[in-house]
Amino acid sequence: MANGASDFRGIGWAFPVEVEAGGRIALARLDQSIEESILLIVGTARGERVMRPTFGCGIHDLVFAPNDATTAAQVSFAVREALIDWEPRIEVLEVQVAPDGAEGNKLLINLQYRVRSTNNVFNLVYPFYLEKSGV
Repeated sequence: MANGASDFRGIGWAFPVEVEAGGRIALARLDQSIEESILLIVGTARGERVMRPTFGCGIHDLVFAPNDATTAAQVSFAVREALIDWEPRIEVLEVQVAPDGAEGNKLLINLQYRVRSTNNVFNLVYPFYLEKSGV
Protein backbone atom coordinates (compact mmCIF):
# COMPACT_ATOMS: atom_id res chain seq x y z
CA MET A 1 0.00 0.00 0.00
CA ALA A 2 1.12 3.57 -0.59
CA ASN A 3 3.03 5.63 1.96
CA GLY A 4 4.00 2.59 4.06
CA ALA A 5 0.43 1.90 5.19
CA SER A 6 -0.26 -1.67 6.25
CA ASP A 7 -2.87 -3.94 4.77
CA PHE A 8 -4.54 -5.60 7.75
CA ARG A 9 -6.46 -8.18 5.75
CA GLY A 10 -3.64 -10.59 6.55
CA ILE A 11 -2.09 -13.80 5.42
CA GLY A 12 -2.50 -17.06 7.29
CA TRP A 13 -3.00 -20.77 6.87
CA ALA A 14 -5.82 -21.68 4.51
CA PHE A 15 -8.79 -23.40 6.07
CA PRO A 16 -9.18 -26.28 5.90
CA VAL A 17 -5.45 -26.77 6.26
CA GLU A 18 -3.92 -28.11 3.04
CA VAL A 19 -0.43 -28.90 1.79
CA GLU A 20 0.65 -27.47 -1.55
CA ALA A 21 2.53 -29.50 -4.17
CA GLY A 22 5.93 -28.35 -2.84
CA GLY A 23 5.11 -29.58 0.67
CA ARG A 24 4.33 -26.13 2.07
CA ILE A 25 1.19 -25.27 3.99
CA ALA A 26 -1.36 -23.52 1.73
CA LEU A 27 -1.91 -19.89 2.66
CA ALA A 28 -5.02 -17.72 2.53
CA ARG A 29 -4.31 -14.16 1.52
CA LEU A 30 -6.13 -10.88 1.93
CA ASP A 31 -9.88 -11.12 1.24
CA GLN A 32 -9.76 -14.93 1.13
CA SER A 33 -8.36 -14.88 4.67
CA ILE A 34 -11.31 -12.80 5.84
CA GLU A 35 -13.87 -15.03 4.14
CA GLU A 36 -12.32 -18.14 5.69
CA SER A 37 -12.34 -16.43 9.09
CA ILE A 38 -16.05 -15.65 8.74
CA LEU A 39 -16.82 -19.26 7.80
CA LEU A 40 -14.79 -20.48 10.76
CA ILE A 41 -16.56 -18.14 13.21
CA VAL A 42 -20.06 -18.97 11.99
CA GLY A 43 -19.30 -22.69 11.73
CA THR A 44 -17.93 -22.99 15.27
CA ALA A 45 -20.33 -23.52 18.17
CA ARG A 46 -19.65 -21.52 21.32
CA GLY A 47 -17.96 -23.78 23.86
CA GLU A 48 -16.53 -26.01 21.13
CA ARG A 49 -12.98 -24.71 21.68
CA VAL A 50 -11.72 -25.65 25.11
CA MET A 51 -9.13 -22.88 25.37
CA ARG A 52 -11.46 -20.22 23.98
CA PRO A 53 -15.00 -21.14 25.10
CA THR A 54 -16.65 -17.88 24.00
CA PHE A 55 -15.34 -18.15 20.42
CA GLY A 56 -17.88 -18.97 17.75
CA CYS A 57 -21.49 -18.32 16.93
CA GLY A 58 -24.68 -19.00 18.87
CA ILE A 59 -26.62 -20.37 15.88
CA HIS A 60 -25.73 -23.91 16.88
CA ASP A 61 -27.97 -23.54 19.95
CA LEU A 62 -30.89 -23.21 17.49
CA VAL A 63 -30.39 -26.44 15.58
CA PHE A 64 -33.62 -27.92 17.03
CA ALA A 65 -35.68 -24.74 16.56
CA PRO A 66 -38.57 -24.63 14.09
CA ASN A 67 -37.94 -23.17 10.66
CA ASP A 68 -39.91 -19.96 11.20
CA ALA A 69 -39.47 -16.18 11.30
CA THR A 70 -38.49 -16.19 14.99
CA THR A 71 -35.66 -18.64 14.39
CA ALA A 72 -34.51 -16.66 11.33
CA ALA A 73 -34.35 -13.48 13.44
CA GLN A 74 -32.41 -15.28 16.19
CA VAL A 75 -29.95 -16.67 13.63
CA SER A 76 -29.46 -13.23 12.11
CA PHE A 77 -28.79 -11.69 15.53
CA ALA A 78 -26.37 -14.47 16.54
CA VAL A 79 -24.36 -14.19 13.31
CA ARG A 80 -24.14 -10.40 13.55
CA GLU A 81 -23.00 -10.53 17.19
CA ALA A 82 -20.41 -13.25 16.56
CA LEU A 83 -18.85 -11.35 13.65
CA ILE A 84 -18.79 -8.08 15.59
CA ASP A 85 -17.05 -9.89 18.46
CA TRP A 86 -14.55 -11.95 16.46
CA GLU A 87 -13.83 -10.33 13.08
CA PRO A 88 -12.68 -6.73 13.53
CA ARG A 89 -11.48 -6.46 9.91
CA ILE A 90 -15.05 -6.19 8.64
CA GLU A 91 -18.16 -4.09 9.10
CA VAL A 92 -21.32 -6.20 8.97
CA LEU A 93 -23.71 -4.41 6.63
CA GLU A 94 -26.60 -6.84 6.51
CA VAL A 95 -27.54 -10.34 7.64
CA GLN A 96 -30.62 -11.78 5.95
CA VAL A 97 -31.87 -15.25 6.85
CA ALA A 98 -34.45 -17.08 4.75
CA PRO A 99 -35.61 -20.67 4.42
CA ASP A 100 -34.33 -22.58 1.43
CA GLY A 101 -37.31 -23.41 -0.77
CA ALA A 102 -35.79 -26.72 -1.87
CA GLU A 103 -34.92 -28.03 1.60
CA GLY A 104 -37.36 -27.39 4.44
CA ASN A 105 -34.74 -27.85 7.16
CA LYS A 106 -32.19 -25.41 5.70
CA LEU A 107 -31.80 -21.69 6.32
CA LEU A 108 -29.69 -19.57 4.00
CA ILE A 109 -27.73 -16.89 5.82
CA ASN A 110 -26.93 -14.10 3.37
CA LEU A 111 -24.20 -11.91 4.82
CA GLN A 112 -23.09 -8.63 3.29
CA TYR A 113 -19.95 -7.09 4.75
CA ARG A 114 -17.38 -4.39 4.04
CA VAL A 115 -13.64 -4.90 4.50
CA ARG A 116 -12.54 -1.93 6.61
CA SER A 117 -9.07 -1.55 5.08
CA THR A 118 -10.27 -1.37 1.47
CA ASN A 119 -14.00 -0.49 1.63
CA ASN A 120 -14.65 -3.44 -0.69
CA VAL A 121 -18.10 -4.99 -0.17
CA PHE A 122 -18.61 -8.76 -0.30
CA ASN A 123 -21.50 -11.15 -0.06
CA LEU A 124 -21.39 -14.62 1.47
CA VAL A 125 -24.16 -17.22 1.75
CA TYR A 126 -23.86 -19.76 4.55
CA PRO A 127 -26.23 -22.75 4.72
CA PHE A 128 -27.48 -23.62 8.23
CA TYR A 129 -29.26 -26.91 8.71
CA LEU A 130 -31.97 -27.40 11.31
CA GLU A 131 -32.72 -30.89 12.59
CA LYS A 132 -35.77 -32.37 10.95
CA SER A 133 -38.66 -32.94 13.30
CA GLY A 134 -39.55 -36.55 14.00
CA VAL A 135 -43.22 -35.60 14.15
